[in-house]
Amino acid sequence: MTLTNQEVKVDPFTIEIVKDSLIAIGEEMFHALARTSMSPIIYEVLDYASGLTDSKGQLLTQGNGVTGFIGMLTFMVKETLNKFGEEELKEGDIIIINDSYVGGGSHLSDVGLVMPIFHEGKIIAFSANKAHWTDVGGKDPGSFSNDATEIYQEGLQFPCVKLFDEGKLNQAVLDIIKSNIRFPDLSIGDLWAQVAALRTGEKRVKELCEKNSAEVVQASIDHHLDHGEQMARKELAKLPKGEFTAEDFVDDDGFGNGPFPIKVKVTITDDKFICDFRGSHPQVPGPVNCTYTGLVSAVRTIFLAATNPSQDVNDGVFRPLEIITDPKSILAAERPAPVSIYWESMQGGADLVWQALAPSLPDRLSAGQLLSVCAVTLSGEHHVTNEPFLIVEPSAGGWGAAKGQDGARGQFCIGDGETYNVPVEVAETRYGVMIDEYSLRTDGAGAGEFIGGAGVTRAYQAMTDKQMVSATFGRNKYFPWGLNGGDEGSPNEFIIEKVNGETDGPFGIYPRYPLNRGDVVKLMTATGGGYGNPINRPAEQVAKDVKNGYISIQKAKNVFGVVVNEDNFSVEELIGRGN
Repeated sequence: MTLTNQEVKVDPFTIEIVKDSLIAIGEEMFHALARTSMSPIIYEVLDYASGLTDSKGQLLTQGNGVTGFIGMLTFMVKETLNKFGEEELKEGDIIIINDSYVGGGSHLSDVGLVMPIFHEGKIIAFSANKAHWTDVGGKDPGSFSNDATEIYQEGLQFPCVKLFDEGKLNQAVLDIIKSNIRFPDLSIGDLWAQVAALRTGEKRVKELCEKNSAEVVQASIDHHLDHGEQMARKELAKLPKGEFTAEDFVDDDGFGNGPFPIKVKVTITDDKFICDFRGSHPQVPGPVNCTYTGLVSAVRTIFLAATNPSQDVNDGVFRPLEIITDPKSILAAERPAPVSIYWESMQGGADLVWQALAPSLPDRLSAGQLLSVCAVTLSGEHHVTNEPFLIVEPSAGGWGAAKGQDGARGQFCIGDGETYNVPVEVAETRYGVMIDEYSLRTDGAGAGEFIGGAGVTRAYQAMTDKQMVSATFGRNKYFPWGLNGGDEGSPNEFIIEKVNGETDGPFGIYPRYPLNRGDVVKLMTATGGGYGNPINRPAEQVAKDVKNGYISIQKAKNVFGVVVNEDNFSVEELIGRGN
C-alpha cells in the first residue's frame, strides 16, 4: 500500500536534511553550468539561473546569477506541463523554451531548458535552467535589438519543444539552431553546458529518493514550501498596513516615443501583499515592453527585500504576493510586441514598488539606484585573429543611500543581481577593443546626509574599422530618486569620442553606432539617490568625500555647507548649518 503525503510522518531532522540537500543540488547545478559553458556572458558575467521545481512546477530552490530570473523557471516548467501534460513527458526528455510571453518571461536571448525527473515511473521533480546565449539570430549581432518593432526580428523562438525525446537528441532542432545563429560554437557549447547541469540535478534528486524514499522526499518538499509561506507571512505581519502608491516613467522605446507613465498601488494587509499596476501605459512599438512573467519575477525581488531577503527562495514564499496588470500594457505585453530590452519596464515596475514602500521601510529599502541593465553589444573584427567578435555585457552603476549608510558604488542593478563585468584582461584578449578607462564616475550627484553611490565610467577603444556598438542606457531622462530630503542621482548615458577629436552624444538608447579604429565609446552609469538633508552630513565626512574625489570643493560649500581647505582637506568653515 502506498502512503499519501499527509500520512507520511517524517522526523524534523530528515526534513531539514532533505531540504538542505535540495538547496545544495541547485547550487551544484549552478556551478556545473558555469564551469562547462563556452561564453563569457555565462562563465564570467553569470547571466543565468538554475534550479529545481516540484512535479507541479513550484520552485524549490534556485541558484541565481541574475536576480530577475526569480520565478521564470517556474513559468517554464508550468508551460511544459500545460503543453505536454505528465502523460506525454518521458524519462530522458529535455524541453527547450524561450517564449517570452508564456514560458520565458524575458527576451529570446535567455534560453531555457526543462527536464522531468522520474522515480519509479513517476515525475518527482523538474530540473530547469535559463541562460543568456551570446546570439540567437535575429536582425542584429547579440540578438537583443534596441530598435526591433516585433518579436520576429529578435531571434529564434523555441515554443516549448523537445530537444531530447526519451534521451535521443532531436537533431533537426539542433541543425536549425546552428544555421540561424552567428556564433554557433559558443551557443551550442552553452546548450551542452545547460544539458550537463540538468542531468546533474536529475542524478542528485534520484540519489536523494533512493536514499530516503520518494514519499519522504515529497513530504519534505511539501514541508519546505509550507515553511517558506509561514516565514513570509511572519515577516508580512511586521510590515505597515495600508495603501502605498508611486508613479514614474519609462524614458522612451528607442524610437523617440515616450516618456511612458507607469504606476502602482501596493496594498498590504495581514495576509496579502498586492501590487496593482493597472493604469500603466499600453504596450509600445519599441522593445522596452516586458511580459507579465517578467514583471512577476522583478516584483518578487522587492517582495523579498521588504520581507526577508536572507530567506531561501521557493514558491511557498510568494503565496501572499498578488500582482495585477492591464492586458497588453507596457508591463504585461502580448505577442507580437518586441521585448528585447524588456528590463527597462520590468525594472521600472519593480522600482515603483520600491519607491512606494521606501519611505515606510527606511531600514529595508534605499533611495533610487541606476535601475537599467545598461547593456552594451559591440561587434566587429578582432585586430589580431581577424575573426568576428561580439561583446555582450551589462554595466555596473550606483545604488541609492539608505538610513545610516552611503549608497554602494559600482554595483549592478537589482535585476542583474550577482553578475559581473568581463574582466579587462579577458575583454582585451578575446575582443577587438582596448579598455581605456574603468573608474568610478564621481559626478557629485545624490547629495544627502548619506550620499548616493557613484556610477562608473567604462571606455572601449575600437582596434579595427567597421565595428558597431548598440547600447541601452535607460533612466537617462528620469534620474534615481532621493529619499527623506536627499538629492536625486545622475543619469545613465554614453558618448562617442572619435579619433578626429569630435564628440557625439550623450545618448540613452542608440542602435548600431559605427566605430572605426581609434574611436572610443564611453559608457557612464548613474550615481544613486541620496538620503537625508545634505546639511546633516558630518563636516569631517564631507572633507573626506572631497579628498576621495566623490564631491568637489565647490559642491561641498554650496550643497553641504562646508568649506574645505584644498591643500590639506581640513574643514575651514561651516556655512548655513544653523545650530
